[in-house]
Amino acid sequence: MSAELLPCVEIETGPQPTHAVIWLHGLGADGHDFEPVVDAFDEAALPPTRFVFPHAPMRPVTINGGYVMRAWYDIVSQEFAKRREDPAGVHESAAQIEALIARENARGIPDERIVLAGFSQGGAIALHTALRHPARLAGVLALSTYLPLADTLAAEASEANRDVPIFMAHGRDDGVIPHDFAQQSFTQLKAAGYPITWQTYFVEHGIVMEEIRDVEQWLVGVLVR
Repeated sequence: MSAELLPCVEIETGPQPTHAVIWLHGLGADGHDFEPVVDAFDEAALPPTRFVFPHAPMRPVTINGGYVMRAWYDIVSQEFAKRREDPAGVHESAAQIEALIARENARGIPDERIVLAGFSQGGAIALHTALRHPARLAGVLALSTYLPLADTLAAEASEANRDVPIFMAHGRDDGVIPHDFAQQSFTQLKAAGYPITWQTYFVEHGIVMEEIRDVEQWLVGVLVR
């Protein structure tokens, strides 16, 4: 386990958590961004769960004029037809999330009881990391996002997570990550045989209560066995 872990916000829904959800925020936000979602869940429907909300490192972001902000990787282009993400940043963040998974293992929560979740850029890292993780996870929650480094997945995919449940959701009117671009990632993952669910909501780049309810139902399905 890495000696240097990302700082995190943690919420436990019960004593001695048996499950964990590591949830990554979007570009320019921080680990507090999705704290309110836990309050919106019916905690009685979930097993005792530790929600871990890490803060991304501070780094310059090219499309924002090099402004330094919390980001999981640099975004080098506005054009979705080109590779937008910085591969080195994606790999660095994936290693940091692996360290958080290892910490949950050390605290008594095995991989198969851990969900990787994320919104926007955080969802991209959740997808990237989970599909390459060497041990089976409970699931992947990817909101308003896409599959980064998609051309390397076939060669790098972990056999252990070939059947990991994936929930992807997107806003129909998303002006940050276009709906159709995100749907291409869904199509690629489905064609590769992953058990993936896709939902569309009438929202821009954000989440709505209907989506929270669907996420809660999905989480119950992958965590309560």
